[in-house]
Amino acid sequence: MKPMNEKHFAILRRHMVEVIGIHVDCFGDELGKPAFDNRVLEAMLRVPRHLFVPEALIHVAYQDTPLPIGFNKTISQPFISALMTDLLAVEPQDTVLEIGTGLGFQTAVLAELAAEVWSVEIVEEFATEAELRLGQLGCTNAHIRVGDGSRGWAEHAPFDKILVTAAADNPPAMLLEQLKPGGRLVMPLGPADAQRLIVIEKDTTGNFLGRESIPVRFTQLETTL
Repeated sequence: MKPMNEKHFAILRRHMVEVIGIHVDCFGDELGKPAFDNRVLEAMLRVPRHLFVPEALIHVAYQDTPLPIGFNKTISQPFISALMTDLLAVEPQDTVLEIGTGLGFQTAVLAELAAEVWSVEIVEEFATEAELRLGQLGCTNAHIRVGDGSRGWAEHAPFDKILVTAAADNPPAMLLEQLKPGGRLVMPLGPADAQRLIVIEKDTTGNFLGRESIPVRFTQLETTL
């Protein structure tokens, strides 16, 4: 059997985005909107997800399911990646902090939408692989470092938007501190069997307002504290 080529991957990418649209239609009442921002869907179309999964899983890269990437971690289901990105509401001028780089797919999507992306990954092997894969894609506005994501990246704070791709019982205090007034943080919160995506907004006086989205299941945020 011949290996898949870029034409095949482009078709599968379009199908992936169509499936995301079906999910949004089905979850419209829970999400409070009938469709995702077109900029988010266009970014999902442009980023080749098959470059951000282990080689053995390239043939299933565009299925709407999480996939294992090693170290008991996964790359998120495409619908969940799109949902978190849509909830984050990234603007072209934004500086975004991402916690949990993995192999870099979500980083690449954010880099399509934002001015700069600063991503923190606790697993050194992932950070190295993500840098290689983002480099192959020609992504120059995403920056990665190895570290404890709960501490953020203070040198480049404050951030317009913060995306955390791992769960915790409460949002880390240092991330809230590094969020600009008027900024937004999206992450899963709650115990393993009762997590929900949460959107937290910081008003101009430094107060926080949170709202819930749909139930999800993520691995726990690892810290060195």
